[in-house]
Amino acid sequence: MLARVRSAAVLGIDAYLVDVETDISNGLPSFTTVGLPQGAVKEGRERVGASIANSDFLFPLKRITVNLAPADVRKEGSAFDLPIALGILAATEQLNGGAPDRWANDSAGPGAGVAPALSDYLIVGELGLEGDLRPVRGALPIALSARAAGLKGVIVPQANVSEAGVVADVEVLGASTLAEVAEFFATGKPLTRARVDTGSLFEQRPHDDVDFAEVKGQEHTKRALEIAAAGSHNVLMIGPPGSGKTMLARRLPSILPEMSLEEALETTKIHSVAGLLRPGSSLVTARPFRAPHHTISDAGLVGGGSYPRPGEASLAHGGVLFLDELPELRRNVLEVLRQPLEDGFVTISRAVTSLCYPARFMLAAAMNPCPCGYFGDPGRSCTCGTLGVERYRSRLSGPLLDRIDLHVEVPAVPYRDLSDDRSGESSDAIRDRVNRAMDRQRERFAKRPGIFSNAHMTPRDLKRFCRATDGADSLLKTAIARLKLSARAYHRVLKISLTIADLAQSGTIEPRHVGEAIQYRSLDRAAG
Repeated sequence: MLARVRSAAVLGIDAYLVDVETDISNGLPSFTTVGLPQGAVKEGRERVGASIANSDFLFPLKRITVNLAPADVRKEGSAFDLPIALGILAATEQLNGGAPDRWANDSAGPGAGVAPALSDYLIVGELGLEGDLRPVRGALPIALSARAAGLKGVIVPQANVSEAGVVADVEVLGASTLAEVAEFFATGKPLTRARVDTGSLFEQRPHDDVDFAEVKGQEHTKRALEIAAAGSHNVLMIGPPGSGKTMLARRLPSILPEMSLEEALETTKIHSVAGLLRPGSSLVTARPFRAPHHTISDAGLVGGGSYPRPGEASLAHGGVLFLDELPELRRNVLEVLRQPLEDGFVTISRAVTSLCYPARFMLAAAMNPCPCGYFGDPGRSCTCGTLGVERYRSRLSGPLLDRIDLHVEVPAVPYRDLSDDRSGESSDAIRDRVNRAMDRQRERFAKRPGIFSNAHMTPRDLKRFCRATDGADSLLKTAIARLKLSARAYHRVLKISLTIADLAQSGTIEPRHVGEAIQYRSLDRAAG
């Protein structure tokens, strides 16, 4: 007796179809799973056996062979429990009304109809020993794969219904127990159907607990962060301890523009695969803010491990990655940021496979100007000496600094600003300007898929969209000669200038836009 159930597994942030083939034959009782099962997949046979018995079905005391095809790709996770259990029930003809007894005499209850075919649905779910269904990782990419395969629908645990339900044009059904799913295929008794309005999810923007109005002084830094938010530019804040660098960075998400549906889907896929979505949640509609400790490893930052998982860089996709005490991170950890900062994705290569995780984030970093933190501070003297300052700053390589668009000096806050009772400009007011600038960029890049803001432009895009006046071009030429900017730094100054022009609602880049952009290359000026 042979049965086949359609399922799926996650590879990277995408899912691929897996056929769960179950064969039951005479012989000594055994349960063998083949097709490169790993860890939780192998242990699933114990969960499947107990859940079938505790759901009032008969577990066959025969030779059971389960094949997960394609057999040459490693299978991980617990999502195959439910399809394996259904395969055993189908192969033993327990889905044809023969068991359990409560299905007899039309006792399926109201709503029962024609029993659907197993082959029409993609099925995933982890089983508890009592036959209850528990959530799995990657429900969103799994639902997307079901739609791409042209299947009628997908059956997921009840806790994953809201997440998978954002996928249109495919029927998403939720169940709480193995018995419910079995009854659905035996009698047609309906399961819970997902109905998620993606438009309303974006209207329910979570309230920000922090606001730029709470920051005293630091108007120059606030302006730099506004520019960074308007163009998705990376920013490095340099200042003494207590000057407000961390406070400013934590308020950066409150002025970021709203996410588009395309961005939200991609970000949600990453968080779903990583297992970070709360049960019952649908889309990640608020831009992520990740702030790992400076002791993080390179695998923790960009992803990896024996069983690759997304790192902090990918979890910050579409949002902000904040690295405090930047020079304190190990050199090898800092250098692995080069690829995601430049390309917007992370490639993890292993002997058996190569995975690619999206990692298009906005880097916000903070550092002291020297080990003691008071180099250049007029109020306190530095005890590090010139050699100590140079050694400290040399922990950041030139190529890494080149990839950071804005270098902002954050001085200590004077007493007159601290004692001022007046509130600063609110995050809502700043975000309105940012949104207007982003509207111009969305219109600009409407025909450029994958590009959402000025920071993502390629050299070809710069040539096409950066229209500068003669005065602006002359000023930029002088700055390149004096500061000895690299080609990458030159391109980044152009991008910043265009973002400043967008904030000013200007159609061309003017000298004042270039002049402001150049001042945000403080480390270049120091080197020059």
